[in-house]
Amino acid sequence: MEIVAVPAFADNYLWLVHDQASGETAVVDPGDSAPVLAEADQRGWSSGQVWNTHWHRDHTGGNLAIKAATGARISGPAAEDIPGRDVALSEGDQVRLGEHVGRVIAVPGHTLGHIALIFDDAGVAFVGDTLFAMGCGRLFEGTPQQMHQSLQALAGLPADTRLYCAHEYTLSNARFAAVAEPGNAAIAERLALVQGLRDRDQITLPTSVAQERETNPFVRATDWLEFARLRAQKDSFRS
Repeated sequence: MEIVAVPAFADNYLWLVHDQASGETAVVDPGDSAPVLAEADQRGWSSGQVWNTHWHRDHTGGNLAIKAATGARISGPAAEDIPGRDVALSEGDQVRLGEHVGRVIAVPGHTLGHIALIFDDAGVAFVGDTLFAMGCGRLFEGTPQQMHQSLQALAGLPADTRLYCAHEYTLSNARFAAVAEPGNAAIAERLALVQGLRDRDQITLPTSVAQERETNPFVRATDWLEFARLRAQKDSFRS
C-alpha cells in the first residue's frame, strides 16, 4: 500500500492510496479534485474509489468531479450527506483496495457521523478530523464524551499503527501541548522536531499511535471532563 499526501487549500492533505499488486487507487477526503487528479495522472494511476470520513466540504468538495472524470465509486458515512455517495458505511462495514481490507469504525465528535478506516494488515488508519498529530478536531456536532471515546478507540490500536489525518496542524498543536503538559519531555522534544520540519516546509504526517499516546494531551486525558477542559482551552489558544 503506497500512500501519497496531496496538499490542498491552506493546510489540508488529500491522501492517494495505491495498491501496487492490483493497480487500484483510492483517494481519501478529496476536498478538491484538481490536485488529486493531477497527482494520480502524473503517477499513471486512476482513482477508482473515493473514501470520505465525514461530510465537511473540504473533505468532499471534489467527489463529483472525480466521479465524472474516472467513474470512481464513492463511499462515505451512512449518517451524513455525502455528495455522490454510492456506498453508505457504518461501523463494522469494510472497504477494499486490492487485497487490503479496511474496517469501518464510528468516531463521532467532530461530526456526528464521522468514521475512520482501519487497515489492520497494513498498520494504517485514515482518521479524518477526529485525531490530529498532537491534537484533535473541534466539536462542531458531537459531545466531549463522544470525542473522548473516539480518541480512546484510536489510541487503542496497535502502537505502530500509522495515523493519516487531514490537516497540517501539528505545530500549533505541539505548542498547545507544551503548555498543557509543561513537564512532559516527550512533548518538548517533539515540538522541537516539528518546528524544524515546518521551518523546512516539510510534512509532519503520518503520526503513530505510540507518538500520540506520549504527546497528545487529548488522547492522554483520563476522562471526558479533563478532555472537555483541554478542548475549551485549545479553542481559545493562540500559538
